Amino acid sequence: MIGRLIGYLLIASNEVRYTLRARADLAAIFADLTGRSPSYAQAVRQEIRHRIGQLTDFPQMGPATDEPGVRELTLIRYPYKIYYEAGAEEVRILHVRDARRRPPDRLP
Repeated sequence: MIGRLIGYLLIASNEVRYTLRARADLAAIFADLTGRSPSYAQAVRQEIRHRIGQLTDFPQMGPATDEPGVRELTLIRYPYKIYYEAGAEEVRILHVRDARRRPPDRLP
């Protein structure tokens, strides 16, 4: 575990890993958005990176879901949700989906 010193408080930083499904989700989202509006796609990409980056220091920030061990991080400005697991030393991104669409029955 890597830590950062902020003021006098040591903040533990977790490593972020992506499942194949999450990588495929992101690729599909960005391909679709880029085809319609490259600037919008870039803004969404930056917001997703920013929110996931926050998980390195605050892995419990997303509320727990009904799925054991899975948390949900909602983007504020864009209609996407990030599902992840927060372990002791890593955050694992499981799935990224458009919140306007029907949710999956179960996460991996």
